[in-house]
Amino acid sequence: MFCAFEGAPLILRLYGTAEVFHPRDPQWEDLLAYFPPIAGARQIFDVHVDLVRTSCGMAVPFYDFVGDRSEIKKWAEGKGEQGLKEYWERKNLVSIDGQPTKIFPIE
Repeated sequence: MFCAFEGAPLILRLYGTAEVFHPRDPQWEDLLAYFPPIAGARQIFDVHVDLVRTSCGMAVPFYDFVGDRSEIKKWAEGKGEQGLKEYWERKNLVSIDGQPTKIFPIE
């Protein structure tokens, strides 16, 4: 779901399926080439949209975009590649619903 927080009111909903790719997946390097480098990148989603719907968005509030936060980039760059792998191995073993993640093992 996407909402217009400035300009004309609008809500856009995309329905479909997605596939997630992690650094250990063979497609990772090819897909990553489509994006600017981001320290700590760990997922790319390939979304297949089946249906698009819009609605008025009249209740969506206005928000001003001030800028991107820099904390995660600084944190990831400070950890380095090995530090990130160790962090993910400690912190990302199960999903939010308690299921084992597919992100490991990272080589």
